[in-house]
Amino acid sequence: MTYKANRDFIWLILRPWIMIPRLIHIALTTIKLIIRFLIEGNNDDIEVQKDLAKYLLNTIADLGPCFIKLGQALSTRPDLVKQVWLDELTRLQDDLPPFDHHQALDIFHKEIGKTVYEIFEYFPDKSIASASLGQVYKARLNKNYWVAVKIQRPDLIFIIRRDLVIIRAISILLAPFLPLNLGFGLDEIIDEFGITLFKEIDYEKEADNAEKFASLFRNNKSVTVPRVERLLSARKVITTSWIEGTKIKNREVLISNGIDPTAIIRTAVTSGVQQLLEYGYFHADPHPGNLFAIKGNNGIYGNLGYVDFGMMDNLSDSDRITLTGAIVHLINKEYLLLATDFKKLGFLSENENINTLAPVLEEVLGSVINKDVNSLNLKTVTDKFSDLMFDYPFRVPSRFALIIRAVVSQEGLAIKLDPEFQILKFAYPYVAKRLLTDENEELIEILMDIIFDKNNNIRIDRLENLLGVVIDSSSNPSIELLPVAGNSIRMLTSSKGSEIRKKLLMSLVKDDELNTARIKEIIKLITRKLDPIDISSKFINKINPLHA
Repeated sequence: MTYKANRDFIWLILRPWIMIPRLIHIALTTIKLIIRFLIEGNNDDIEVQKDLAKYLLNTIADLGPCFIKLGQALSTRPDLVKQVWLDELTRLQDDLPPFDHHQALDIFHKEIGKTVYEIFEYFPDKSIASASLGQVYKARLNKNYWVAVKIQRPDLIFIIRRDLVIIRAISILLAPFLPLNLGFGLDEIIDEFGITLFKEIDYEKEADNAEKFASLFRNNKSVTVPRVERLLSARKVITTSWIEGTKIKNREVLISNGIDPTAIIRTAVTSGVQQLLEYGYFHADPHPGNLFAIKGNNGIYGNLGYVDFGMMDNLSDSDRITLTGAIVHLINKEYLLLATDFKKLGFLSENENINTLAPVLEEVLGSVINKDVNSLNLKTVTDKFSDLMFDYPFRVPSRFALIIRAVVSQEGLAIKLDPEFQILKFAYPYVAKRLLTDENEELIEILMDIIFDKNNNIRIDRLENLLGVVIDSSSNPSIELLPVAGNSIRMLTSSKGSEIRKKLLMSLVKDDELNTARIKEIIKLITRKLDPIDISSKFINKINPLHA
């Protein structure tokens, strides 16, 4: 149940009767696929493209779980893959051919110790969804309680172990001939993938992940996480409460079910940013098959249900703080600080001279970073970075493989449901609120770097920008800014806010005299961005509903 590259390589080498036929099958299948794409890929006939898409789907499905995972990643990228191909590739998420029903029942019996008929009031004779690693049944435990029972495909460990060894060997052989500059070998990517995949097929681990994820979002009314039924879960079976929702496959389906696609994306992006930058624990496989739209809204946010917690990962506190700073530095065009962030994250070597790279970052990214943060999207930024990777000493640390996959999938989903959606439009306000309210010392340092210059003068324009982002993202600023203001005051008056208080005082007092001009600027900013009278009135109404 664990992945070890060298051990598994020796295991397969000693079994040539297993390795050679599989290697030949993968090679011939891949060559046939490439040839067909070269011949028909640019054909304008829609029927030809549909046939090609079906061939692609069948080829990936035939190659097995490891290749299906790659296809699932492609199915979330409408900006990279033709729509007619996407329509087929989305079937890889939960519409694969099921395995034998009686085999599934046998696996359940062996894992749980009882048959499904001894436990459930109703158990169907076929699965409701079938994916790369298992298939799901909608069963009834009692009169009003429906559950999802996921049963793992047979011989899955053997299949994955075999294919990972072959894929890794092929990657090592082909890597020198591929135009890649990743900073680490393709074998390291496969190793990262293998470790994650072996964790994903341990359903006991998935149950732990689901409960941890649920605890993080227990106070978030917009995010639903199914409850794990521990007594009906084991290593190859997991049973959870059933989420009644609409699969996030396309915009039209959501609208026809009375669901606002943009509201769902707001929740998906905001919760995704929370996972990365606040909790440091994130769902690494947020493709549409693992997300459900649930009817009803919470203000501007839709109700989103997460399922399938096999592929999860952690982000260190240090990386979370540095990523938060990098987003702010990118938006504010502080390229020297951005280069420093890249070095901290491992995208640049320790001995790299960031002073020479800062102008390069400005030249490459300056054209896509303008005053309107809402116009930014990650694809534009990542496209620019792709150019940098070939010409400058940037490297992608292997620990970021799943993070990049999750973020790219998230934006692909956003583009699919709302082509006009800009992911940073909703990610940056979250970052701004954290900077204005969090008592974390590293975040306070980032905030000080933003709003104070080297001479400890307060940057009114930067402060106004932060407040503006928070206000513009609020559907009812007068109410929603109350907790932000309260948290900001608490942070400012806490022991950890002493450095900000000190710098603020130094900014307002020059040569032992009050800087009245600066004080007036701050007062004007507050009255311009915040209406104190309106906020006070809303606050009174909030604490005293009978007040008129």
